[in-house]
Amino acid sequence: MACVSLNFGRGGDDNDNVMAVESRSDRKKRVSKIINVLSKVYPDARVELNYSNPLELLIATILSAQCTDKRVNMVTAELFKKYRTAADYANADLSELEKEIKSTGFYRNKAKTIQAVCKVLAEKYSGQVPASMELLTALPGVGRKTANVLLGNAFGINAGIVVDTHVSRLANRLRLTEEEDPEKIERDLMELVPRELWTKFSNLLIWHGRRRCIARKPDCANCEIRNLCPSADKPAKK
Repeated sequence: MACVSLNFGRGGDDNDNVMAVESRSDRKKRVSKIINVLSKVYPDARVELNYSNPLELLIATILSAQCTDKRVNMVTAELFKKYRTAADYANADLSELEKEIKSTGFYRNKAKTIQAVCKVLAEKYSGQVPASMELLTALPGVGRKTANVLLGNAFGINAGIVVDTHVSRLANRLRLTEEEDPEKIERDLMELVPRELWTKFSNLLIWHGRRRCIARKPDCANCEIRNLCPSADKPAKK
């Protein structure tokens, strides 16, 4: 795919000053071009956790902390056959649940979180996952990132932008933010991306981060948005 041309230099100090000289309007236009290009590169971009309902996505997202989606999907393939409802998880034998999710890492904390969340869901929400940021983040162990994953992908609600390690890294390399804190990064991105594209944008960046803009060695030479990126051909931060 042909790259979109912009007047970013290659190397030197000029690229480091992009945020200082690029107007907010121009940055929004650049983001729009980034979205257009990546939408063509990754037309099927979506959350890569397997699920069939909001509860399954919630459980999978909890398990995905410090674990690959591939491993989580291997674990949930069997887990979701056994545990169908929030009450099933809440009433499960904790040691058995720990064994079933052990390969995802941090399994003791994850098992406790799953049971605590599902107990609230069973007792307060009739086993259903609430579809609001306020109610989701009030659940035990559920932060804004997890809530955004659920709202955007399970409910189709654009309440915010998921900022995981990939989105954080790419947002900084693309000079869309200078922040390091996830919520501050999210705030900056929400000002640049149309609300109806918040979920799509995060999924696109995550896919690009996994497939092209790799953390240790970005594939700038073959990057489809190379000419839209001020950091192209520059080493990744360690």
